Amino acid sequence: MTTQTMNTIQAVNLALHDALAADPKIVVLGEDVADREEGGVVGVTKGLSTAFGDDRVKSTPIAEQVIIGAAIGASLRGYRAVAEIMLMNFTTVAMDMIVNHAAKLRFMSGGQTHVPIVIRTMTGSGMSNGGQHSDYLEAWFAHTPGIKVVTPSNPGDAYGLMRAAIEDDDPVIFIENLPSYWNTGPVTREVIPLGKANVAREGSDVTIVSYASMMAPALAAAETLAGEGVNAEVVDLRTIAPWDRDTVRASVEKTGRALIVHEAVKEFGVGAEIAADLADHLFGKLKAPVRRLGGAFCPVPYSKPLETAFAPSAEGIVTAVRGLIAGKDF
Repeated sequence: MTTQTMNTIQAVNLALHDALAADPKIVVLGEDVADREEGGVVGVTKGLSTAFGDDRVKSTPIAEQVIIGAAIGASLRGYRAVAEIMLMNFTTVAMDMIVNHAAKLRFMSGGQTHVPIVIRTMTGSGMSNGGQHSDYLEAWFAHTPGIKVVTPSNPGDAYGLMRAAIEDDDPVIFIENLPSYWNTGPVTREVIPLGKANVAREGSDVTIVSYASMMAPALAAAETLAGEGVNAEVVDLRTIAPWDRDTVRASVEKTGRALIVHEAVKEFGVGAEIAADLADHLFGKLKAPVRRLGGAFCPVPYSKPLETAFAPSAEGIVTAVRGLIAGKDF
């Protein structure tokens, strides 16, 4: 299998290109996605309308409800639509279409109607984009029956998960991290099944469960901890809904300790669901309470020092794990 080195922008672009080439019923739509608008705000769809035509890669007005409504309509007519909502905060404009229509049509039709759409969106703190452009809102969608939620942390996963998301018969929210778009990594063009986590680092003393932007600080923290004699296992969820319970439970059963880390605010987040599941199933096998580390309970600040303090860091993860090992709070 050929391996190429590229960044996440290039990996998602390649996945869309390969999908469009393989299936004439796949369409891409969203604000500025065509080449006359330079293939999107960061160029993720650059070159696709030239290669496949404006009918299949179509720029839309600035109207999020229209974008998702059109994608749903196309899916009901036999197409598979990839709809771009430029920033994740802007999904709020289309929540009716996403939650009341895309997520529910299969259930309300008794399984007769599928909605095979992918909603691509980017987000993430670290670029001083402010509170209306930087939120991780994955918990909203993971809480909605009928929607899958995917969060790649590297270019290889971005390619493989995008291909799987397009092939899925249900709506998928595909979250791309803006600050790490330009990080490079190997891409093999392998399709990665949805709902399968990846053990990014083996360990025996504590399990760090994370995804998306927090995988880099989690792995950096594991390196620091290794120098202190603490062997941390790091699990990348990759798919948040449905999340891979078997892999996470097996890891935590082995290590006896778990720390769940995400950039989204800690309160009412994905970490709470995972922590509750681990407490239910591994209560007698845990060496310490399951801990969570998340963003501060506030909008993402614009001020650079405050924005840096908002999200978990490698140093914060190390401190939290030290507390777990010592049986203390952090």
